[in-house]
Amino acid sequence: MEKGLIIFLNGTSSSGKTSIAMEMKNQGDIPFHHLSVDRFLHNYDQFIDTTYPDIKPTRELEPNVMADILFDPIASLYYATIKLFSEMGLNVIVDTVISNDKWFNDFYDLLSDYPILFVGVHCSKEELTRREQTRGDREIGLAHSQFDYIYAYDEYDLEVNTEELSSAACADMILSYIKSDQEYLAFRKLGRRE
Repeated sequence: MEKGLIIFLNGTSSSGKTSIAMEMKNQGDIPFHHLSVDRFLHNYDQFIDTTYPDIKPTRELEPNVMADILFDPIASLYYATIKLFSEMGLNVIVDTVISNDKWFNDFYDLLSDYPILFVGVHCSKEELTRREQTRGDREIGLAHSQFDYIYAYDEYDLEVNTEELSSAACADMILSYIKSDQEYLAFRKLGRRE
């Protein structure tokens, strides 16, 4: 059995990755499983809230201490789950933001030998700000802080612009690329980041 295809949607927060993933998942022609890092984090939070509903810290924590402690192990589990799905022959849509060299290298080291369609999901900084304001569930400026790192790659298998095209049109472009039987080479060419 062949390994499942991994669709890596590379874009900042609010760039439209989740909307594209939902369109691809719902199209029915090619089966996909949407693995969102936000969902992994939500599930962990839900586990803690359900299992320990009355937990209260006995000391004050700095604002990012919990994220610093938990994100790397959760990201490792997330990447391993992507690998597992592909090993089982399941097609996976990766919906995450890899915004530093460590996270990128962890992802690359684990998955670079897997079939990865590397898709750039683009829109302007102005549109990202507008979307953050409209959403209300993202810190304003988060996408700007990720922008230069996320879009530092100069090679993709395919690029889509969610400011110019609907999520459905972007999904159709990706599906057409998959059906064209072109090779997926861009991610392997990237190499580790130092």
